[in-house]
Amino acid sequence: MKILILGAPGAGKGTQAKLIAEKYQLAHISTGDIFRSNIQGNTPLGQQAQQYMSQGLLVPDELTIALVKDYLETNHFENGYILDGFPRTIPQAESFDAYLASKQECMDYVIDIEIPDEFILDRMSGRRVCTKCGATYHIVNSPSKKEGICDTCGTALIQREDDQAETVKKRLEVYHAETQPLIDHYKGKAKYLPVDGTGSVEEVFASLNKMLGA
Repeated sequence: MKILILGAPGAGKGTQAKLIAEKYQLAHISTGDIFRSNIQGNTPLGQQAQQYMSQGLLVPDELTIALVKDYLETNHFENGYILDGFPRTIPQAESFDAYLASKQECMDYVIDIEIPDEFILDRMSGRRVCTKCGATYHIVNSPSKKEGICDTCGTALIQREDDQAETVKKRLEVYHAETQPLIDHYKGKAKYLPVDGTGSVEEVFASLNKMLGA
């Protein structure tokens, strides 16, 4: 089984991808993990990716595609996989379609975690993290006992730059402009599964299980 999971930043697709991978014994393939693995291994593709990432630039489509293809070619996934973070653009999707077609394969399901921008903005901008132990909180939904202080180790909590309102808004704009068109691209190419992402992690996972026939 081959699954693609889509969703805006903060929609919870990484969490759901891990849960699905564990339940159905699939490989959880994240482009971020592939990038890091190649960079740490100092592979030729990793060296190229590092040149862009070290400058804060997006890795170009061609290089991203090459990294994913290389990963799939050098690993065997007997039960299939779930793609998290790839493809992000139409050119990436078209190239990946052609790659799968050359192997007489295709995506089985495309999961789309639907969640309003306002909900994501509230969720991410309210998040606080501990830089020492990694604990996470939310100023409304899951606040620390003492404001601004980690319950576990007593370290001051911070708001990550990625979680600041203006940064979140910009990330959402990029998503709508570049990634959301993938929904239209994949409709008709695989079984499209839209799911309400505003519920709890457990509620969203239960909905996905029902859609996947569990």
